[in-house]
Amino acid sequence: MPRPITFKPGEKVCLADIDPRKIDGDWDKESAAERMEQNAERTRDLAYRLYAENRRSVLLVLQGMDTAGKDGTIRAVMHSVSPQSCQVTPFKAPSNLELDHDFLWRIHQAVPRRGNIGIFNRSHYEDVLVVRVHNLVPKEEWRSRYERINEFEQMLTEGSVTIVKCMLHVSKEEQRERLQKRLDNPNKRWKFSKGDLAERKLWDDYQEAYEAALAHCNTKHAPWHVIPADRKWYRNLVVSELLRSTLEELDPQFPPSESGLDDITVV
Repeated sequence: MPRPITFKPGEKVCLADIDPRKIDGDWDKESAAERMEQNAERTRDLAYRLYAENRRSVLLVLQGMDTAGKDGTIRAVMHSVSPQSCQVTPFKAPSNLELDHDFLWRIHQAVPRRGNIGIFNRSHYEDVLVVRVHNLVPKEEWRSRYERINEFEQMLTEGSVTIVKCMLHVSKEEQRERLQKRLDNPNKRWKFSKGDLAERKLWDDYQEAYEAALAHCNTKHAPWHVIPADRKWYRNLVVSELLRSTLEELDPQFPPSESGLDDITVV
């Protein structure tokens, strides 16, 4: 089965050494599409059981550079799951209200409730990525956030939240091509911003910030998974496999039914 790229806690990460076009196995678009449908059916059943069990939850965190495919991954992987038991939270620039609280305040409010799968489109890691690259807070502040993030994630896992963190690893050239396609397509031009080009100039700074976040916040209770993302179909396949295996490991069960139901007939 296709697997994400993982590493040991405390191990340094060099994204330049990880091929964004890597394929694990003999997969192609056709075989991946078939497997994706199998995963969707299995994930739908397991998500339903998780919702019925109502004891634990799953948090899927998606991080990546612009155009890495966070939105596309969510559409491809989660389309079979009932919206009743699945919530997506996108994290953009914090509001004035959110800035008046600690950086994890808005994150904690979006943690999935029991029985649910939550998806973070960007996340608390923006506060050690964008914040670091743009010098939005003093260095002493953002450096202290790594440990606070680890403690926060530890608290969530102790509260029966299983965290699945995925860094969608896209190449600079692939990003250029995707941005150009947005610009050339009238139906996708709304997604393009001149600010995207300004952020692109900071590519190396972002790579360094990602490597630090991956190294400092890769723990046993909430490990990072690097997903080669230049091929959209393979990116989606790896994330779908990861979510399916996570749910299968949890093995949620239907709660016992009320006693005395066998002799009841609905009239």
